[in-house]
Formats: sequence, structure tokens, C-alpha cells
Amino acid sequence: MDLEGTDGRERGEDDTAFEKQSALFALAVSDVVLINMWCHDIGREQAANKPLLKTVFQVMMRLFSPRRTTLLFVIRDKTRTPMENLEPLLREDIQKIWDTVPKPQAHKETPLSEFFNVEVTALSSYEEKEDLFKEQVATLRQRFFHSIAPGGLAGDRRGVVPASGFSFSAQQIWEVIKENRDLDLPAHKVMVATVRCEEIANEKFVLLAENEDWRHLEEAVQSGPVSGFGKKLSSIFHTCLSEYDAEAVFFDEGVRNAKRQILETKILQLIQPAYQSMLAHLRSRTLDDFKEAFDKALISGKQFALAAHDCSKHSMSVFEEGCADATIEQANWDPSKVRDKVRRDIDAHIAAVRASKLSELNSLYEGKLNKALSEPVEALLDAASDNTWPAIRNLLQRETESAVSGLSKDISGFDIDQKTTNEMLASLENYARSVVEAKAKEEAGRVLIRMKDRFSTLFSHDSDSMPRIWTGKEDIRAITKTARSASLKLLSVMAAVRLDDDSDNIANTLSLALVDTTSTSSTNRSITSFDPLASSTWEEVPPTKTLITPVQCKNLWRQFKTETEYSVSQAIAAQEANKRNNNWLPPPWAILALVVLGFNEFMTLLRNPLYLGIIFVGFLLAKALWVQLDISGEFRNGALPGILSIGTKFLPTVMNLLRKLAEEGQKPADVGPQRNPPTDQSAENGVPIYSDSASSSSSTITSSRNEIDHPSTLQQRRVEKN
Repeated sequence: MDLEGTDGRERGEDDTAFEKQSALFALAVSDVVLINMWCHDIGREQAANKPLLKTVFQVMMRLFSPRRTTLLFVIRDKTRTPMENLEPLLREDIQKIWDTVPKPQAHKETPLSEFFNVEVTALSSYEEKEDLFKEQVATLRQRFFHSIAPGGLAGDRRGVVPASGFSFSAQQIWEVIKENRDLDLPAHKVMVATVRCEEIANEKFVLLAENEDWRHLEEAVQSGPVSGFGKKLSSIFHTCLSEYDAEAVFFDEGVRNAKRQILETKILQLIQPAYQSMLAHLRSRTLDDFKEAFDKALISGKQFALAAHDCSKHSMSVFEEGCADATIEQANWDPSKVRDKVRRDIDAHIAAVRASKLSELNSLYEGKLNKALSEPVEALLDAASDNTWPAIRNLLQRETESAVSGLSKDISGFDIDQKTTNEMLASLENYARSVVEAKAKEEAGRVLIRMKDRFSTLFSHDSDSMPRIWTGKEDIRAITKTARSASLKLLSVMAAVRLDDDSDNIANTLSLALVDTTSTSSTNRSITSFDPLASSTWEEVPPTKTLITPVQCKNLWRQFKTETEYSVSQAIAAQEANKRNNNWLPPPWAILALVVLGFNEFMTLLRNPLYLGIIFVGFLLAKALWVQLDISGEFRNGALPGILSIGTKFLPTVMNLLRKLAEEGQKPADVGPQRNPPTDQSAENGVPIYSDSASSSSSTITSSRNEIDHPSTLQQRRVEKN
């Protein structure tokens, strides 16, 4: 019996019912069914007739009892691929079709071999190998000649009918097959299910998009997180799918499920922006809550690392709860990316706060070091002695150790690695060193002022820090040398930074080149061949530690000596003037001559007391004139200026004295005991008070002196006092 080939051009792609019916009829009435298959179609889905065989197998098990029908697959136009490779592949495909076919309860465990005996043969190409093709066909024909023999193609021959009843049997089988609608329903069923399920899915999607609950939820999630977001949206989602399932339950399951998946995808695309907004709000709120809790924990005094760990753990726990609340049952969305972003945001904030806190701590200890080092170093450099730099080194070591210890203790709670800790401590130590070096450079820039101040202090003040008065007894040369040596010591201290306890010869070099006077005579005789200060660097001192070069020291010393020469010359002039002023007594030989030669006159005065009274009155008048005219002060500026000044003031002073004496004589005498008046200005000026009249005269003379003092004299007194 020759049947219509499958996938015929005449029937097209839609009407496959007769194809399935004829295939099932062939299986039902035949002992052997030959299935032609192109060699290159092996492994394909449609060309290998897999859907057709699947449908036919399913209906055959339901309509007919098991009988072994031989399925002889004839592979046409065999290629070079060995038959040993093609046959297992084809048998495997047939077994898979059998395994996937829905079976009635009675045949759940029935194997393929109970219904079919699968045989495979191959034929070469007729056009390319005609002779070989004919030989292979002849061989195959011989197998049919003996098909009913034991082991032949006809199988077990169960359920065979006599030839006289074959016509009736075939007619009955065809009626059964024709009345079974399962063979022609799938194409129509799939078409209807496709259209109707798509309509239902679109209708439910539109209803969900216009759902009031969904719209309110969508609007609410735009402004902030919504409590119970996941449950509410899952309920809306479930209601939509349930309504779809209820209306599409009677349509093809495959189509129904496919359209259901499409509906789920569209709904997920619709609600995903709201879900992402919900996660974004959770992320923002989690980060804000973490920042607030973290700041409060730090303010309360909690250690940084502990506060960061506790707050981040709590915040992530709250975020996880929010994600669980926002989870949609029907969506398999993973919030791990947002969770990672939250973790990164929290870590970034912790890192930023840690950097800020560490910077504040570093600035705090730098400020403490700056305050603890700047002023003491300045004072030590100003003192400038042999122990200046050792004292600075001790101060630097003490303050640095204190600051490093404090910083190390403070940063121990930040949970930073040892490398970062060491770098911070080393940076603080370098900063302390830089503070000392900067202060040394600053003081080196003012070394000339410091040297002049030190010279002025030592030269103008004595050992008790009292202003020095040049009386003529001081050794100005020794004082000058001492003051300059101290200033040179200051210069040597300022010349270089000595924080590493390295020895140098700067002080000796400066002393030999600038102060040592032993080589003065040799210098006057000849020019030295080598100047130790004619260099830009010091021996054993690197340039980075040099503050003042030897050449600069030489220039500074020259300028220093020039600017201090005036003070020395002034001191010498003041000393000479003091000697001249105090040398008003005659020489000792003259005094002795006066005593020897004036002995007779002295005895005459003793014999006549009246002379003593006259001399006494004359002494008072002379003393008054001396005070009024300030004779000693006038002669300090020289003899000629003093004579001229006294000459101009002598007559007015005498007239004033006489006028005062006349006024005193005209006053009535007081009755009763008189008390000595209090000490007045005459006593302060060194005039002794012997009696009331003397006191009155002295007072009168003194008051009249105050009236006729010359302005030039007052100016001279101010200069002398200064």
C-alpha cells in the first residue's frame, strides 16, 4: 500500500489531518511501514517527521491494542557518514519521541518494543550511484520475500486477520481513525488558543495598568518607600494571573502557558520601575539613617571602628528587611546589586569620616607640636649657648614622643592597618622636625637684630641687669669684647641646624676668623693666604642644614661691628666727660700748699668770729648763686659756652635774690615759738639748713632760681638724665 508522502506541496502547511490519519491507518493495518528519510534530515525536527510520529504514537496507544509493527526507516542518498553513526542517532530520536508521548494509564510503563520494531537501512543516491542503488534495492526486496518467516520484517504477526476479512477490517479501522478528532484538532486548537489567549492576556494587562490600587501604589512609591509594597503588588499580580488562568483554562496548555509567560513578562516590565524606585528609596533612607546613627555614636564617645561596625550592621539589617518587604512573589528579582551599592555607599562614608577624623587629629597634634616647639625653640635660640641645640634636641624628642604617643592612642580605635599608622606617626615626627627647622630659619633671618640686641644688653647693663653708668672706672674694651663674643656665639648657633647631634667646627672657625686677636699682629704685617670664611659651605655640615653660609657670617659680622661702633664710642665719650666733670678739685699738691701757706689766715679767722659770720653769709650767697646758675651744668659743654651763659644770667639772678631778701625783710615777725619748716627743694639740692633765717634765705633763693632757669639749661639737664 503506497501512501501520500508527508509535508506535501498540494496540501500546504495548515491541513495536516489527512496526513496524520493516513499515517495512523498504515500503522494499524500494516505489518511493515517503510519511512523514507533523507540522510541530511537526520537530527532535524520537522523534516524527520518527529511531530507526526508523536501524534500518531499518542493516538495509536489510545485506540488500538499493542501489536508489533515494523518501522523500517530507509535512509536515502546515504553520504560517507558510516551507518554505525547514523543508526544509533535515529534510534535515539525515536526513543525520545516515545518517552515524551502522553500515554494512557494502561501503557504508562509499556516500552517501545511492545508496539514497534524499529529497523534501519540505507540506499545510495540513484543519480550518482545507480548500479549500487539497484543492488541495495534488490537486497531490500529479498527481505520482503521472507518477511513473514521467523525473524523477518513482519514481526510477531499478532492480531492478523484472514485475507477474506482484510477489507472489512481495514474499513472499520478507517472509520475509527476518521471519527477520532484528536488527529485534526491540534492545528485548529492551537490557532484558536493563540488568538484567544493573546486577547485575554492583553485584556488583563490593560485592566492591571488601569487598576486604582496599582496607580496609587505607583504614585506613592515615587515620593518615598511604601510599607507592604511587595505584598500589595504581589496581590495585584496574582489577581491578574488568576483571572487569565480562569478564562484560558480550556485552551491548549502549551499556548496558554506561553501567553501566560508573555503576560507575566509585560507585567514585570510595567512594575519594575516602581520596584527600582522602592529600592532606591530604601538605599537612600538606609544611608541617611546610617549617617545619623554613626554621627550620634561618635558624639557619644564610642570608638570609631566599633561604631562603624555596629551602625553598618544595623543599617544593612534594616535594608534587608526593607528588601524582603518589597519582594514580589512572581518576580525573581535579585536586589544584590542595590545591596552592594548600599554597602559601598556606607563604606565610602565611613572612609570619608575616617579620613576627616584622622585629618583633624593630625591637625590637632600638629598644632600642639607647633605651640610646644615654636616659642621654646625661639627662646633657646635667643639665649644662644653651647647647650642650645642639645636642649632643642631634648625638647624635640620629648614633645615628639608625647605627640606620637597621644596620636597612636587616639587612632587605635579607627581600625586602620599598621602601614597607615606608621605613615601617620612618621609624618607627625617629620612635621615636628620641620617646625624646629622653620623656626631656626626664621630666627636666622633676624640674626643681625638678635646680635645687636644681645650686644646692647650686655654692653649697657651690668651683671645685676642694672643700667651701666660710665663713671670712668669701667674697662670698656673688656666689656666690648665680652658683648661681641656673646653675639658671635649667637651667630655660630644660628649658622646651621643641629638636630642630628653631629659635631661641627663652626664656633671655632668664627672665633678664629672674627674675634681672636692673637693673629692681629701677623695680619697687620702680611695678608693671610687663606680665609676660612671665604666659602659657601661649612665643613662637616650638609647644605640642607646650613642656615647662614660662612660668607654671609662674615658680612653680618662686618655690619654688626659697624652698627655697634657708635655705642662703644658713645660710652667712651661719656666716660671721658664724667672724668672731666668730677675733676673740679685742685691737685693734691695745690691743696697741701694752700694748707701750709694759708695757716696764718686760718688762725686769724678763728680769733675773730665776725669774719666767720661774714664768710658764712658769703658762702650761702655763693651757694645760692651756684645752684641758681647751675654752674657745673653750664661748664659741661665747655668753658667758653659756660662763661657766656653765666654772664647773661648773673645780673638777673643777683637782682632777683636781692628782691626776695627785701620782701622777706618787710614781713612782720611771727610771735611765739617757731617750728622749722619742712624740707624744701633746697635741701633736695644739697643746701644745708642751719637756722630759720638760713632756711628762709635758701628757700627764697631756690624759688627765685626756679623763676629764672634758662630753657637751654633745662634741656641740658634732660639730656644728662637720659
